[in-house]
This record gives sequence, C-alpha cells and structure tokens, in this order.
Amino acid sequence: MIIYIHGFNSSPQSYKACLLHQRLQSLQRVAEFACPALSHRPAAAMAQLESLVAMSPGPITLIGSSLGGFYATYLAETVGTRAIVVNPAITPQVGLRAHLGPQRNLYTGDSYELSEQHLRELASFYIPQLTKLERYFLMAATGDEVLAYRDAMQRYAGARQLIVHGSDHGFADFADYLDHVLDFADQPAAS
Repeated sequence: MIIYIHGFNSSPQSYKACLLHQRLQSLQRVAEFACPALSHRPAAAMAQLESLVAMSPGPITLIGSSLGGFYATYLAETVGTRAIVVNPAITPQVGLRAHLGPQRNLYTGDSYELSEQHLRELASFYIPQLTKLERYFLMAATGDEVLAYRDAMQRYAGARQLIVHGSDHGFADFADYLDHVLDFADQPAAS
C-alpha cells in the first residue's frame, strides 16, 4: 500500500498526489493508493493517518511532502512503515511559528486560525533521533525556497537520498522521479 501524505494547507488534489495517482492508475495499481484529506489540526491529522495505516493490508510505504514528510517520519518511527520524504519539514513546530494567524487551504479554500495549539501538537510528533535509516528515502531539491535542503540531508544522513539540483519546494519535476519512488515502494519490507 502507498499512502501519500500532503503538506501544509494542501490536499489530495496536490500536483504530486495527482501524478502518483495517475501513474498507479496507468499501472492498474490504483487500489494500492490512498491519499486522505487531512485535518489542519496535527493531532486530528495524525489520528486519521494512524487509522489508515492500521487498516491497510500488507507492507506500507508512506510518501510525505513537506509537513507530510514530518508526519511520515513520525509514523515510520512509531509504526515501522517505510517513508519517502519529499522536501520534508524537519521542525514545523518552529518553522510555522512565523505563520501563526489566519490560514486558507490552497485547494479547498477552507479557512482556519493557525495557533499555538497547532505548534504544541506538532512538537508532540517530533522524533529527536531517527532509527533504521534504511526505512527512508529522502528526495530534496536544492532550489526549495521554503525549507533548507541541507537540513533534510543532515536529518536523513545514512538514508537513501536523491538530491535534485534546482527545482522548488513543490518539487515541480516530481514526474521525472516517479520510477525512483515506485522502486523504493516496491522493495520487500525489511524484517
């Protein structure tokens, strides 16, 4: 099973989620794909993801973009799934502080207030030290205008890494790397 985890103020209609869905559809593997519309509340989003992981049959690979990469990392550590993290947020409880206040989801238009409670919930999912780095595949773009790719390289040091020179936070050339994504997702689960 492949579960795509969208980022902050995003949705299952995001560019990367749609590309992955289309690729799996073309391979007649769409039944292996899930991409939930996550709550803006981190605790509620994590509860959604934990429930989906618990109900999913067989080996699971999470693909998380930005904040979704942060969530995927928490799940990889606590549940033992594999995770592909794309321009992942490392400490969103710190980075999102600058964005406290009114927010609007880019896809749905839903509005909410980003609060200190959101940051506290995010902090509760921070894993200080990663284990079993073979579970991870970092995909980072040097042109990411939102997050520092070097921070991700350091955080996931020892994991499989694909560093793309240029690109952007949205990883605009994600389609060029779908074979890498599926190759990692299709590897047998580590014991």
